[in-house]
Amino acid sequence: MKTAISIPDALFKAAEKYAKRSHKSRSQLFSEAMSEYLERHTPDEVTRMLDETIETVGEADDGFLKKASQDALERTEW
Repeated sequence: MKTAISIPDALFKAAEKYAKRSHKSRSQLFSEAMSEYLERHTPDEVTRMLDETIETVGEADDGFLKKASQDALERTEW
């Protein structure tokens, strides 16, 4: 789907430069950026990713992993 958006000139120039460096079209870059943004900011998706991580890592029995997890959660803006 085609759409038109307004963004600051500096952001457009930075995106254009990055797209060229990474050999992507602007459309691909903006699509990937929006997908990543929605993944990070959709509460259900955040929960799913946390659940997936816990399944991968397993229950944290050692103090280091528990502390690192707690620190990461405290630094995350909800």
